[in-house]
Amino acid sequence: MTTSDDSSPRRYVVRTFGCQMNEHDSERIAGLLEADGLVAVDDEADADVVVLNTCCIRENADNRLYGTLGHLKTWKAARDGRQVVVAGCLAQKDRTIVRERAPHVDVVLGTHNVHRAAELVARAAVDGPVTEILEAAVIDDHAMFPSALPARRETDWAAWVTIQIGCDNNCAFCIVPAVRGEEISRPFDEITAEVESLVASGVSEVTLLGQNVNSYGRDLQRAARHAGDETARLRPLFADLLVAVGSVPGLRRVRFTSPHPKDMRPETFEAMASTEAVCEHLHYPLQAGSDRVLALMHRGYSAQRYLERLAEARAAIADLAVSTDIIVGFPGETDADFAQTLEVAAAAEYDYAYTFVFSPRPGTEAADMVEHFVDPAVVSERYDRLRVVIERSSAQRNLARVGRVEEVIIEGPSRKDPKRLTGRTRQNKLVHFAASTPLRAGSYALVEVTGAAAHHLEGELREVIADARHRTRIAVSAG
Repeated sequence: MTTSDDSSPRRYVVRTFGCQMNEHDSERIAGLLEADGLVAVDDEADADVVVLNTCCIRENADNRLYGTLGHLKTWKAARDGRQVVVAGCLAQKDRTIVRERAPHVDVVLGTHNVHRAAELVARAAVDGPVTEILEAAVIDDHAMFPSALPARRETDWAAWVTIQIGCDNNCAFCIVPAVRGEEISRPFDEITAEVESLVASGVSEVTLLGQNVNSYGRDLQRAARHAGDETARLRPLFADLLVAVGSVPGLRRVRFTSPHPKDMRPETFEAMASTEAVCEHLHYPLQAGSDRVLALMHRGYSAQRYLERLAEARAAIADLAVSTDIIVGFPGETDADFAQTLEVAAAAEYDYAYTFVFSPRPGTEAADMVEHFVDPAVVSERYDRLRVVIERSSAQRNLARVGRVEEVIIEGPSRKDPKRLTGRTRQNKLVHFAASTPLRAGSYALVEVTGAAAHHLEGELREVIADARHRTRIAVSAG
């Protein structure tokens, strides 16, 4: 065993599993650790603290976690002072199980106390292992919102902004309400103030985050009514928020994820259409095209209503791209049910989709439907058939863009070919293209689309229209 050099700052790594909300939480954990004097490194071998920010949506999430923790047991024993932290949804759900299965973990914290991450790490270094799982967020503590905390963002030109935490829905397949709690909306003025601050720092694109963004504000209005404000309207404030955020001077793009179809309202489409900064992309989760399965899932809408709202969105918002989530093999799904899902997917003509094989999560209603689980071989065959439908519409919609000149924000070199650049259109489509001179990530350019595939576009650079405004981050040596 070796010891660390006390003269150099402690170093950390954060590993993230799961959704954008988890990624945003990780940014805040990193920001808190840096505010406490730690320095980020890329490799666990160089780190003193490793944070695993966990997800519990997928069936193998726990196996993945405990496999990683087994490796970190050896890592921790190799040098005095090393610490292992487990945070996030799986920590919230499993609570004491994490420590029982991996007693070498120093800190276990959940989804409601991200703001205490650095404090708990420091405490564990002195007092020994700490487990702190709160049952619910403290409503009068604005630090419960990740966006209220210091951050170390992965990109300096784009940022996530949390507008709401928790979820009041009861989808049969979803563990989120159990690990994230009830819906709590962040005050309107705090959100716009943060966006203004981000833009002042050079950010040109923000993504509004919530488990169900289009129900944003209902709890705020209920609270106002309860306090005696009779003028408070009991309706979501999301459309108003889109307009306000999209009107912040200097902000070029606004995105949001994820809305719920049952709460989708015409005023949201109107706000998207009338607010220039709001991108022409709608993530619109279907989950299933069978009304019977949708009812079993407790989704609160029918396939017909879903398609009607989708038609309204496309009629209101010019050049709209639409993506979705679909689950294959929900308990009790029959061949007829799945055929209806294929029909809706074909009719919706999605630009792309995230397709998932049903995985039972302990603590959800669907996990108890064991006698109705679908044969894995049948599910696999259905999954392949759905993928054909999705990729066909994706390819067709991408092909329709050939010859157009698209505004893209440059994200950096292509992963497959570092000599080429990758940008993203307002419709959230990736475009790969060559550039004769280096261009900073966060710059905006016009690119003519010259080719298309199911998952990306090919293009040629025509003009750089805006340089990145953020400051270049300078790497700091950990010594």
